[in-house]
Amino acid sequence: MEIRGPVMLPAQREDVELETLDGLRLVGELAQPEGREPVATLVTLHPLPTAGGFMDSHILRKAAARLPALADLAVLRFNTRGTSSPRGTSEGAFDGGRAEAFDLAAAMDFVRERELPRPWLVGWSFGTEIALKYGRDHAVEGVILLSPPLHRATDKEVSAWADDPRRVIALIPEFDDYLRPDAAAERFASVPRAVLIPVEGGKHLWVGESQTRRVMTEIVAAVNPDALPLPDEWNGPLPG
Repeated sequence: MEIRGPVMLPAQREDVELETLDGLRLVGELAQPEGREPVATLVTLHPLPTAGGFMDSHILRKAAARLPALADLAVLRFNTRGTSSPRGTSEGAFDGGRAEAFDLAAAMDFVRERELPRPWLVGWSFGTEIALKYGRDHAVEGVILLSPPLHRATDKEVSAWADDPRRVIALIPEFDDYLRPDAAAERFASVPRAVLIPVEGGKHLWVGESQTRRVMTEIVAAVNPDALPLPDEWNGPLPG
C-alpha cells in the first residue's frame, strides 16, 4: 500500500491532557512506536489558531500517523490555549504567542514526567515563533522550523540562538507567503550555525504528497537519520 494522504500506520496512541502553570487544561495526543521504545520525541507546535491551525494541521497529523512506525519517533501533538480540534478544546484564550509560553512548558513537563527521550521542537508557522521565543528555556536537542514567518519572534530572540549549542533547522519554502529563502538568509544571519533548507516549489502550507514527504524526510534526517530513506510503501498490518 502506498503511504500517502490520510493513511495511518500502526502506533500506540493515547489521548493526553497537559496542565499549564496558569491553571489551564490543554488537550493532546501522544503517538509512540508500537511494541518498542522511541529513539526520540517530536514536540509539535501547530500553526496560527486564528487562521485555522490546530493539532490536526496536516503535516503534524501525518507526522503522528507515519513517523512512529517509519522512524521510531514519539510524536506529541496538542492544542494551544483556546484552540479546538476533533480531540477537543484547550482551555483559555489565544494570546498571540505570549501566554503560549506556558503551553510549551506544560508539554515539556509532560515529556519529562513520561521520560520521553531526546525531545525536539517541531514548529510550523506560528508554532515556529513559540519554538524560537521559548525553546531555549527547555531541555530540547534542537528546533525544526517549518515555514517560519518571523512575525512574532524578534531579531533579538532569533539572535539569542547564536550562543546556544543546540541545532536550529529551518525549512524555507521557495514560494512562502511570508518569508522566502533570500529574506530568511538575512533574518537568520545572526545565527551562523542555523541550517536553512530552501525547498524548491514549496509553499507555506506544504500542500501535496511530494511536499509532505520532503518535510518528513528533513525531520527524520535531523532526528533519526538511521531511519532514512523513508519508504513510500507499507506492507505490514494497519490499525484496526
